[in-house]
Amino acid sequence: MNKNINKQLLHDLPVTISLLFLTTGLSFFLFFFISKNPANIILFFIIGIITVARYTTGYFYGIIASSLSIIIINFFFTYPYFKLDFSFQDYPFTFICMMALSSVTSAATTHLKQQTEILAFHEKQLLEAEKEKMRANLLRAVSHDFRTPLTSILGSISSIESEELVLDSPECQELIHNIHDDASWLLSMVENLLSITRIQTGDSKLNTCPEIVDEVVAESVTRLQKRFPDTAIHVTVPSEILMVPMDAMLIEQVLLNLLENAITHSGSSKPVELIVENQPKDICFRVIDYGIGLQENQLGHLFDGTYSDGSSSDNRKGMGIGLSICQTIITAHHGTITAQNHPEGAEFLFTLPKEEVYA
Repeated sequence: MNKNINKQLLHDLPVTISLLFLTTGLSFFLFFFISKNPANIILFFIIGIITVARYTTGYFYGIIASSLSIIIINFFFTYPYFKLDFSFQDYPFTFICMMALSSVTSAATTHLKQQTEILAFHEKQLLEAEKEKMRANLLRAVSHDFRTPLTSILGSISSIESEELVLDSPECQELIHNIHDDASWLLSMVENLLSITRIQTGDSKLNTCPEIVDEVVAESVTRLQKRFPDTAIHVTVPSEILMVPMDAMLIEQVLLNLLENAITHSGSSKPVELIVENQPKDICFRVIDYGIGLQENQLGHLFDGTYSDGSSSDNRKGMGIGLSICQTIITAHHGTITAQNHPEGAEFLFTLPKEEVYA
């Protein structure tokens, strides 16, 4: 408590003194070079008092500024000069008016500050509630999406153990292949969670630097084709060299997530398109598939970790957590990410600003 009072004192006292000095200096300039009318000087000091009341806390400093202003006006700017003389009949009225003005201004600004603090507190509560909701959605999505491949791995291992299959038999090779696929998918999920951790730890700032877009895209496609060697991806990028401030590893993770979703959830064997467009202020990345599209009634939940494509969790792994992580990464880069259906499938689009954006 005492620390806050001392901090407020160190702010309010210098502000009051500085504004009174500034007002007095401007009044001297007005007095010697423009007009010696005391009414004009008083107007100058009224502005100074209002400013003091606005930028200090409570009523005390506004009242002190009013009292000192009356003394300064009397001593420097009314006859006899450089002498205090309160014998004029108008001084009590002037003093009361300036005190009232200071009190009203202080009350108004104090009320405004209190309302601002209340609004800031409520906004903070809403933000925390939203974060808690996102954590719950993420945890639910993680639990759901991890359960499916783990169940499949355990089932495959049980089959190998119980049936005593020969390692070279087709049945055993198929089970091993399924275990490999599920383990690879789990590894991808862990990479996603590590990406989130990189953003949400510390002060949540990214280590961005200018990166060549072509290289980031090429690295993402190369990594994806190692997982899906038989998948065709058509890449279209501008002919000019594009440099964008980004965390390259995180953006590669976004591209991997979107491309993998397009391959595994589109229900189509047609090639996936990755198109990069050079826009005036942003670089736009479009991932387009030609398959079954997205559930229209769940488009609003695509990026909150709760999206379901309506298929059985035993047959296909969900995409919710990956899209939630994509949104977190793109938002941290001050970009936008959206999704929509087109006549032949689905399209995911995200943008990155060309210039560094400071929060």
